[in-house]
Amino acid sequence: MDIYPAIDLKGGQCVRLRQGRADAVSVYSGDPAAMARRWAQEGGDWLHVVDLDGAFTGHPVHLREVEAIVKAARIPVEVGGGIRTDDDIRAVLATGVRRVILGTRACEKPEGLKALADAYGDALAVGIDARNGQVQVKGWVETTDVTAVDLARRVSAAGVRTLIYTDTATDGMLTGPNLEGVRLLCRSVACDVIASGGISCVQDVTALRALGMPNLKGVIIGKALYEGAIHLDAILQPNRNGGRA
Repeated sequence: MDIYPAIDLKGGQCVRLRQGRADAVSVYSGDPAAMARRWAQEGGDWLHVVDLDGAFTGHPVHLREVEAIVKAARIPVEVGGGIRTDDDIRAVLATGVRRVILGTRACEKPEGLKALADAYGDALAVGIDARNGQVQVKGWVETTDVTAVDLARRVSAAGVRTLIYTDTATDGMLTGPNLEGVRLLCRSVACDVIASGGISCVQDVTALRALGMPNLKGVIIGKALYEGAIHLDAILQPNRNGGRA
């Protein structure tokens, strides 16, 4: 199971939000590229980058910062936030990222996912952000009547190879992941799943592995890293000694 340190960008800075709220922000660094370099040097497998300003405005805002992150990290980078058009997809991929993440667009225009999946293959992922099982969009400020499981099934059927599931009620709260939500989603799809939200300690990562879901391929860790509650070597060393879980 790959480990994805998270970098959230707002106003050119590396921040974390609590439950996605723009008014509940903690700033951790004014140099996102340096933070990317740190997580790569400490052993992160990928970087998960979210353009928060992009998510709120509806178009990518931090392309320059993303390009700097890619150059600094030298490990694969995936990026989401405000990617709503074909031009947005191309612009983000042009920075050198390995994978773009669609969220709002996938929910609002699921009929177009098959063509995108065919065109971009592994370079495309869909992010499903949900609270109480209902999908949230546009920077989590709107809750839809679409369930996470229903959307996940449509995404998988369209041929999208990677799905990122975030439980927004736990994100940034350090209260542990929604294990049952992750289990249900993994059972509902054929594609790979990356879990996000609530990771607070090494035991939370162990609990995700213990679900035994073969398509659970990664976990995103944010606030716990920045607050020092988790150190990457505590997760990665057992993984690499015993093989990937």
